[in-house]
Amino acid sequence: MSDHPAAAATTAHTADAAATGGRERALAALERARRRTTALTDCLDEAGLTAQHSELMSPLAWDLAHVGNQEDIWLVRAAGGMSGVRPDLDSVYDAFRTPRADRPALPMLPPDAAREYIARVRARALEVLAGPVPDGVDPALFEGDFVFGMVAQHEQQHDETMLATHQLRRGPAVLDAPDPPAPTSRAVDERHGQVHVPGGPFTMGTSTEPWALDNERPAHTIHVPAFDLDEVPVTNGAYQRFVEDGGYRDERWWHPEGWAYVQRTGLSAPLFWRRDGGNWVRRRFGYIERVPPNEPVMHVCWYEADAYARWAGRRLPTEAEWEKAARHDPETGESRRYPWGDSAPDEGRANLDQRHLRPAPAGSYPAGAAPCGARQLIGDVWEWTSSGFTAYPGFTAFPYREYSEVFFGGDYKVLRGGSFGTDQVACRGTFRNWDLPVRRQIFAGFRTARGSGEAD
Repeated sequence: MSDHPAAAATTAHTADAAATGGRERALAALERARRRTTALTDCLDEAGLTAQHSELMSPLAWDLAHVGNQEDIWLVRAAGGMSGVRPDLDSVYDAFRTPRADRPALPMLPPDAAREYIARVRARALEVLAGPVPDGVDPALFEGDFVFGMVAQHEQQHDETMLATHQLRRGPAVLDAPDPPAPTSRAVDERHGQVHVPGGPFTMGTSTEPWALDNERPAHTIHVPAFDLDEVPVTNGAYQRFVEDGGYRDERWWHPEGWAYVQRTGLSAPLFWRRDGGNWVRRRFGYIERVPPNEPVMHVCWYEADAYARWAGRRLPTEAEWEKAARHDPETGESRRYPWGDSAPDEGRANLDQRHLRPAPAGSYPAGAAPCGARQLIGDVWEWTSSGFTAYPGFTAFPYREYSEVFFGGDYKVLRGGSFGTDQVACRGTFRNWDLPVRRQIFAGFRTARGSGEAD
């Protein structure tokens, strides 16, 4: 999205907190996000944290303090009704004030000072979490403990951004994780199959998910004609055939703006791929390895995904098609929270939470399949759709316009489903990510569709 140990907290909640359903989930989400932030920053020295590893990304030290600043603004001040810990830092860590490329020139806190700052903020935030709703505070922030979920999701989103910065960083590997488990049932080879999604209405978006963000709301009925969808994301092996067939040299397959981008930048393969003799190899978090043919392709921009789909005689699915495939249960007519149902993700259903540092092989996680039969719709790689990022009918910005509304208009393309670097708190069947169609550093891949591509 444009711009994955917390301080000790008491588990004793006031009667007011208990009356609103308790806040154990919120506390767990905040602590999990902070553990991840700590792991992604404690592994580098000060030079590694303050350097800008790519103009596309902030220095890691900026992200570290930024998550604390947002928590200061929303949990300490807006929800707690208290004076901020460091209001003087707001302009330094305002993501809309300074583009990423210019952030190294900001008067950022040194890493140790940033750690001390976010710890102070967290201590104050936990006071708010454990207390009653203060007088004069917008009660809507506390409905379903939304404000705590919003802040936890924000930190996890920046954790995924920091993980992408680690992938861009040159130097020895500092992150490690086990590989995903091998598929426990039939694996899908690089010539993957299709599933059919019948036409008809379904409920898109949500009006009941307590931590859903404003762009996921409200729920609304939409008619989607029948279409076919790839059973799994497009694999490296399948994408390699496009590359070796001269796909990057053939204007026929490219959106005009994409072709101009290819000509201007010299793109010839996914980001981090290169030839080594007769093999394709890639750099992944400091290691060089052969490109595994049966993993979902990633680090491709929207233009590359669109070009591959045209080359294959197909197209990218619309956002509505993707969500219907992922959520619609034809037996009940209901829309699920996740492809497999309403229960939270676990290790047997999806590759999330930075448990692994790569996508799982295509065909993994059969327990996470949708009713239509599509697999790996949640986790592994974000999936580009053909749709621009726009508001749903009846959209209302909450709690601030800059989260979603300022990005509406179609210049940004919607991605769905999350990646191996997405935490489950920031991933569900209704969750909408978006980015510019040239972006390749994100953990994005795609799957293709065939059908009318229209929705009402």
